[in-house]
Amino acid sequence: MTGLLRITVGDLLDSTASRFPESEALVDVPRGARYSYREFLRVVNQLAKGFLKLGLKQGEHVALWAPNISEWIITEFAIAKIGAVLISVDTNYQLQQIDYLLRQSDSRSLIMTKGLKGSEYVEMIHQLCPEVEDSIPGRFKCHALPELKNLILISDRTYPGTFNWREILEMGRDISDSILAERQRSCHDDDVVTILYTSGTTGAPKGVMSTHFGMINTSLASAENQRLTEKDRLCLSVPLSHMFGCVCVALAGVIKGAAIVIPSETFSPGKILETIEKERCTAIYGSPSAFIALMEDPQYKKVDIRSLRTGIMGGAQCPMEVMKKVVEEMGVREIVIGYGQTEASSWITMTRPDDPLELRVSTVGKSLPNLEVKMIDSKAGQAVPTGVVGEICAKGFNMKGYYRMPAATANAIDSEGWLHTGDLGTMDEEGYVRTTGRLKEVIRKGAETIYPTEIEEVLFSHPKIINVQVFGVPDKAMGEEVAAWIKLEEGAAVKEKEILQYCQGKLPNSHLPRYLKFVDKFPTTPLGKVQKFKMRETAVEEYGLSHPSLSPPGHKR
Repeated sequence: MTGLLRITVGDLLDSTASRFPESEALVDVPRGARYSYREFLRVVNQLAKGFLKLGLKQGEHVALWAPNISEWIITEFAIAKIGAVLISVDTNYQLQQIDYLLRQSDSRSLIMTKGLKGSEYVEMIHQLCPEVEDSIPGRFKCHALPELKNLILISDRTYPGTFNWREILEMGRDISDSILAERQRSCHDDDVVTILYTSGTTGAPKGVMSTHFGMINTSLASAENQRLTEKDRLCLSVPLSHMFGCVCVALAGVIKGAAIVIPSETFSPGKILETIEKERCTAIYGSPSAFIALMEDPQYKKVDIRSLRTGIMGGAQCPMEVMKKVVEEMGVREIVIGYGQTEASSWITMTRPDDPLELRVSTVGKSLPNLEVKMIDSKAGQAVPTGVVGEICAKGFNMKGYYRMPAATANAIDSEGWLHTGDLGTMDEEGYVRTTGRLKEVIRKGAETIYPTEIEEVLFSHPKIINVQVFGVPDKAMGEEVAAWIKLEEGAAVKEKEILQYCQGKLPNSHLPRYLKFVDKFPTTPLGKVQKFKMRETAVEEYGLSHPSLSPPGHKR
């Protein structure tokens, strides 16, 4: 495939299944389920027809709340087939968050599992909608969530007021293939196919409306850059509830006819490593923190993972030392670094497999085909010269907007169609981008502007440090000061004085951390992105700091 694809997600699956009918499409290791592309298409179509029997309309919003299971991917494609819109729900959502998302998204149906330990989905829905106990499936009415009409449970058990996922599959037998084909033909590539919600760390979560066209073409560019083929086997080591999982891995895999392998319902380094060995996976995905967790796991030195060839490290700044270990120690020779945002339909820039290691460890690559990238002075709104730090802006496959948030949409995408990412970076003469952090995470100490990544790279090179995060905390005299949380290698013992001495000469004195803390772990999102705003909040409390204008910086996702 070359150039731009003007097809829908449903048509894409049909095309791939016709080319590779006997190739393995989906492997759910924990459940022992395996589907060839022929079988995968058959079950997707059956579920799609079940949704039609249930009365789901084109453009209707369907929320999906489940961990990494094969039913998630089957449901994702079935929803796309009938022209409905997938509303993905974070697996760790609690009562207030699911209440907000179902209301804000106007979801008409909710498909869910029983939940995870510490996050019981069924219990939360019963708290929000006690009427479910006396409801008839399909006639559900909830005072708190008046738009919600259907509850569908992925479970071996049945519950009052809910359909079972397998019941919907059986209902599909009453609908002809021609009726599904007619609905599928009425879908267009510029229709919204997903609404994925940002984490809401800087305000209420925002629903990103992405189209078939945007998601397919960013995934196509990514898949071709990874040199994926029908012979590849992708280890799905990131959450399906986020774009990294359901688009960057699952959709890219289907585009090329590769196998998608689910090692565990949630992130489990040991199970991921065992699955890579058992299933001979060729690609692995995750944030730098996730790769660090894999290399720290006791199973790491026991398993044979030489089948790995490629993958993507993204979702956060990728430290040089971590990338070197992944390439040289783990042996993922062709792994690339990716930078993107949900608002851009996933990836914006990516390194190439044959880029020199120096570029793959120090940049996030060049813009993908059919994408434009520029750096601007966020205050002046003008492009900055080559090599000068500016806000990263992108244009090409951007979202249609935030659902029911026109003001936020206008703030994110300007009148010329440029997405303002809120991330800072530089671009060299060859178009390679280096990220320097979030616009809201820049440390402003006196008259100086300090980028946390400058300090992190130095600290990462210390032989006893395995991970580090640098952030700003309020200071009455200087405005902000530098704080660093450090994770040491197991069994290592280092004092603060040694760390500061190591930094002497490598960093300006103004960049030396004022506050140092040794930790065992960092607060993270489900994708493994470190949440610096939470560290800042903790530091403010621990050190008794205050600032009249203190507001925690944070990630969009």
